[in-house]
Amino acid sequence: MKLLPELHANLVKKAIESAQAAGDLPQFEIPDIPITPAKREGQGDYACPVAMALAKVAAKKPRDIAEMIVKHLPKADFVSHVEFAGPGFINFTLSQKWLKQQIEAIIVEGEDYFSLDIGAGHKAQVEFVSANPSGPITIGRSRGGIIGDTMARLLEAAGFDVQREYYFNNAGMQMVMLGKSLKARYLQALGQDEPLPEGGYQGEYLIDFANELADEQGDALVNADWKPFKEFAEAKMFEWIRDSLAQIGITHDNFFNEDSMFQDGSIWAVLEELDERGYAYKATEWAGASDEEKAKAADREPAVWFRTTAFGDEKDRVMVKSDGIPTYTLPDIAYHKNKIERGFDIMVNVLGADHGQQYKVVQMGIEALGMDPSGIHVIINQMVKAVRQNPETGELEEIKMSTRRGVYDTLDELVEMTSPDAIRYHMLARSPSSHLNFNVEEVVKQSNDNPVYYIQNAHVRCCGIAREAEARGLSDEGADISLLSDEELAFIRKALEMGEVIETAVNQYEPHKIAFYAQELASTFHPIYDNVRALGEGIPEDVTRARLRFYHAARIIFKRVLDLMGMSAPERM
Repeated sequence: MKLLPELHANLVKKAIESAQAAGDLPQFEIPDIPITPAKREGQGDYACPVAMALAKVAAKKPRDIAEMIVKHLPKADFVSHVEFAGPGFINFTLSQKWLKQQIEAIIVEGEDYFSLDIGAGHKAQVEFVSANPSGPITIGRSRGGIIGDTMARLLEAAGFDVQREYYFNNAGMQMVMLGKSLKARYLQALGQDEPLPEGGYQGEYLIDFANELADEQGDALVNADWKPFKEFAEAKMFEWIRDSLAQIGITHDNFFNEDSMFQDGSIWAVLEELDERGYAYKATEWAGASDEEKAKAADREPAVWFRTTAFGDEKDRVMVKSDGIPTYTLPDIAYHKNKIERGFDIMVNVLGADHGQQYKVVQMGIEALGMDPSGIHVIINQMVKAVRQNPETGELEEIKMSTRRGVYDTLDELVEMTSPDAIRYHMLARSPSSHLNFNVEEVVKQSNDNPVYYIQNAHVRCCGIAREAEARGLSDEGADISLLSDEELAFIRKALEMGEVIETAVNQYEPHKIAFYAQELASTFHPIYDNVRALGEGIPEDVTRARLRFYHAARIIFKRVLDLMGMSAPERM
C-alpha cells in the first residue's frame, strides 16, 4: 500500500508538469514536494505548501501558483475535494468512498498491512543490548534491548532484510576478573578459605555457578588458572542473558564474540592499516598536547594514538595502552569494519548515554580506513530505574531489589513484578533521550490511565464483538461498507497514518514514535466503540454486517501495531 503523502505528492508533480506544458507556469526544476497532515479541522486531510517554495523560481505569487496547480490537478479516486487557501496552501480532502474501500484493503493485507518497500534489496543490522557477560541483564540494559528490537521490527516492516546482533564483549580484563572471581568461589565451595580477588565480582550468582562447577568437576580444577573458570562463567551467563531477554520477546539472530577478532588478528590488521594511512602514532602524550603536558608524560611508556583530530575531534584518542592492551576504540573500529564487509547497508547501534562520543570515534575510524561511515547510526538511551510510591511519604522511591543475586535491578525481577507487555511499552513510550522512572505499580493497572491496558483493550473489544457475532450466527462477509458513518471513517483515517509513522520512525531512527501512535490510535477507537454498536436491538442487519466488517479491520490494525511494538494482542482481559 502506497503512503498517502506520496500519492498526493505525485498528483501535485503531475499538475505542475501539466501547468508548465500549458504555459501557465514557467519551466523550472520541480523540487521535492512536501505533504503534511492538516493541522486544523476544516483544512482537509493533507496540506501541500509547495507553492510558497516555488514563488522565486516561478516569479509568481504563491497563491497564484497554488491556483494553477489546482487547475491542472488530475483526478484521483482517493481525493474528493481540493482547494487553495491562505498564502498558497493546497488542501486535500480524502474521498469517503475511497476511505470505506480501505477497510477491505486492510482485511486483504492482514498482518502485512503497511509493509513498505523503503528498504527493499537492502540489508540492515541492529546491534543492541551487548552487555558484558559478567552479570545478569539489568533494567537499564533492557530498555536498550526493547528499543533495538522495536527498531528491527520497524525496519522489517519497511522492507529491509534485518539481522539482530548481540556484540558479546568477552575479551578484556573484566572477563579475566570474572574468571578469577569464580575460581575463588569454587575453592570456597570445596571448603577452602579463599578470599575474592581485589575488585572481584560480588554477585552471589557466582556462588551458584561455583557450587555447580564443584559438583561437576570435584577438585580437578584446584590448580587451574582463571581461564576455565572464565569460560564456564561466560557460558552460564550467556544462557542466563538469553533466557532473560526471551521473557520479553527479544531474540538475536547472531552473537558476535569480540574475542574472535583477537583470534583471527583482524584487530591488529586494522591498527596496521591505520598506521600505514598515517592515522596511528606512538607517543607518551597526544601530538597536540601542550609542552607542559608532554613534559609530565615524559616518564610514561608510550601508547598508540589514533589521530582523530584529523576528523575534527578535540584531541586524539588512545587505541593501545602502554601495556599493549587495546582500549575500546580499536576493537570497535575493527568490529564496524567487519559489519560493512558483511554487506550491511544500515548499521544501527543502540547504546547507553555514556557511549555517545565513542560512536563518533568509530565513524572517524571507518573514514580513516577509506570506508563510508554514513551507514552507521546510533540511538542513545538514557538511564532507567524502577520506582514505587512510598505509602507514608507519597514520594517515588527507587526499588532496591533482590540482594541474593548481588544486583539490584535485574530484568528477571522486573518481569516478576510486572509483565513483559508492560515492560516493553513503558520502556518504549518515551524518547530514548529522556530519563525514565519505571513505576511498577502504575504500569500494571487495568484502567484507561494505563496505556498498555488502553491499547490492548481496543483489540480485546474487537475480538469480543467477533465472538459474540459468531455465537449469534452473524458474519461480516458481503458487508455493504457504504453504510458506515463518519465516526468509523475517523478511525480509518488514523489507521492509514501507520505507514507514515513507520516511514518516519525508520528514517529518523526513532522507534518510540510507534508507541505514541498506538496510544493515539486507541484514543480514536474507544469513543467510536462506545457510540457505534454493531450488535443490539434495533440495528438493521445490513448495518450490523457493515459494522462487523469495520471492527474486523480494526482488530487487524491493533494486532499489527502491537506486533510492531513486540507486544501480545490478547483476545480477552
